[in-house]
Amino acid sequence: MSSSGSSAVGAAAQLPRVAPPERPLTVGAATAEAAARLRKAGSESARLDAELLLAFTLGIERTTVLAHPEARIGATQAGALEAAVERRASGEPIAYIRGHKEFHGLALTVDRRVLVPRPETELLVDLAMERVQTAVSREPGPPGAACRPTGAVPFRIWDVGTGSGAIAVALADALRGRSADEVRILATDVSAGALAVAAGNVAWHRLEDVVELRLADLAAERGGLGDEAPVDLLLANLPYIPSEEVPGLPIAAIFEPRLALDGGGDGLELVRRLLSLLPEVLAPRGLALLEIGAAQAEAAMAAAATLLCGCSVAVHPDLAGDPRVLEVRPVPRA
Repeated sequence: MSSSGSSAVGAAAQLPRVAPPERPLTVGAATAEAAARLRKAGSESARLDAELLLAFTLGIERTTVLAHPEARIGATQAGALEAAVERRASGEPIAYIRGHKEFHGLALTVDRRVLVPRPETELLVDLAMERVQTAVSREPGPPGAACRPTGAVPFRIWDVGTGSGAIAVALADALRGRSADEVRILATDVSAGALAVAAGNVAWHRLEDVVELRLADLAAERGGLGDEAPVDLLLANLPYIPSEEVPGLPIAAIFEPRLALDGGGDGLELVRRLLSLLPEVLAPRGLALLEIGAAQAEAAMAAAATLLCGCSVAVHPDLAGDPRVLEVRPVPRA
């Protein structure tokens, strides 16, 4: 859950509210005016923001906005655009205004009950896909990877702190050709509001047969899983921003739930708690993939080594080259 991707926009209170124009506006003029106001408010992506908000207001694609600058919009539409621009000028993320965010090629519903999915989290999905495809394949995989025998129990995946369900939904969609007899995904969160958003996304993408949602507190033993069968792959994008840094995040972060941002003193409190549960939660040869902050690789690897003596640990960089995903394969407890 990185804070990148939330552009800083502010000073909205200093901007005068402008009544919707009575004269007809063209799409091009409306876009230019909206972009100018957002630029004054501090948006680093003012033109893109304006194009997206106008497309949202008109119920069309952004490409149509770009292709038809000469088209005219009426006063009612101009007023709706004005309201949307006001919200963005105050710092509210575009995703909350539009009510959805694109993630791993999918449109996901989001609101202020959940964190806005970040592009860097897609790496977690990609790494998980590689592991799952190898595990459920009938063909030999990399050294140390076993083929899934015919008639085996489903490959179990646990998405901890699912939020909007972005990781679970993206992974389940990518595995859509696999049946529930082959792969099962459990997605849990401590927030009932977040689970309600996730449930909507699971239903919208018709993945109820693969994804199960459950309210569970990470602090509880085994995350509320009780005595159920262990999982083969655990995924988590837990809060990892140090508490003292949360107030200094870009202004868009004030609209997001602090529960999804604040990772405690050094940002790794929940990560450590989850690491300590891995030997009890994971199946033999099970694997965990945890998103971390760009500056936390060394501390996260040290935590894994301390809590899971003899574990195998690696860190995967994102497209920017920053450490992003901690891979942990603990030694199973006897």
